[in-house]
Amino acid sequence: VDYARFCFEEYPEVEYWTTFNEIYPIATNQYLLGIFPPGIKYDMTKVIACLHNMMVAHARTVNLFKEGGYAGQIGVVHSLETKYPASDAPEDVHAAFLDDALSIRFLLDATYKGGYSRETLEALDEICAANDAAYDFPEEDFIELEKAKDRNDYLGINHYSSHFVKAYNGENAIHHNGTGDKGTGSYKVKGIGERIYKEGLERTDWDWLIYPQGLYDLLQRIKRDYPNYKAIYITENGMGYKDVFQDGIIMDGPRIDYIRKYLGAVADAIEQGVNVKGYFLWSLMDVFSWSNGYNKRYGLFFVDFETQKRYPKESAWWYKQLAETKTIL
Repeated sequence: VDYARFCFEEYPEVEYWTTFNEIYPIATNQYLLGIFPPGIKYDMTKVIACLHNMMVAHARTVNLFKEGGYAGQIGVVHSLETKYPASDAPEDVHAAFLDDALSIRFLLDATYKGGYSRETLEALDEICAANDAAYDFPEEDFIELEKAKDRNDYLGINHYSSHFVKAYNGENAIHHNGTGDKGTGSYKVKGIGERIYKEGLERTDWDWLIYPQGLYDLLQRIKRDYPNYKAIYITENGMGYKDVFQDGIIMDGPRIDYIRKYLGAVADAIEQGVNVKGYFLWSLMDVFSWSNGYNKRYGLFFVDFETQKRYPKESAWWYKQLAETKTIL
């Protein structure tokens, strides 16, 4: 909050502010998967505390911004990946509910409801019971959350994939696929469920499900369940791909197809009344990833990391035309 105050004073020319980027991945990569510093695995107490404390810091910063009369808009960027049950079996439906409660409902409740719904807290209690975990939310935190819930000017959504979840009663077993070796990832969380590969649905080189319906359903859900949202920006969406560089040419048709499908889902949601104000593709050029190094390429431009030369991919020319014509071809 102190850092935000400094920035608000120092940079009056900034028109859009984001308090945090990807609160859920920060908490889980630090304290569940252990692939971000401090590298702690399967500590659900720390996961929940981290999520809550970041949401309180967000609320305090939003309140500071609004009460300070600063010009511009302020919001938060959540990474939200839609959850579906792997089957109609009640235990799979419940597992999907638990996964959703921790990764989506918890964050949106804190952002737009000023606290956590009874369903969210019941899910937390169940998850904590299975993991010998606990949470303690000070009452004064909810004063800040309540004041901020109608003050968010926009919600940023980073969305790449969705998950199908089935019941799981074993121990925690998570393996992050950081190499693109298909079938090597595993996500089984004690007290929640197991994310599975749904047969018949496309996946990226990193086994991320290509399912634009998930983004459409997510946008409709926000409109329905959190009607006090004001605007939405898709702040990240794109496809990690093993681009083939040959004679300065990179043909990445699957990336074009991915973007086309997801933009179509956004357009459908807009037609149904969801106030989506903008879309930001991830990313302009290939970049370094904390968990995948230089192995996973998202860019419209191929980067030779040895020479730092940039080469436009097929998708760069396609996206240029899209930007100029505003027509999905």
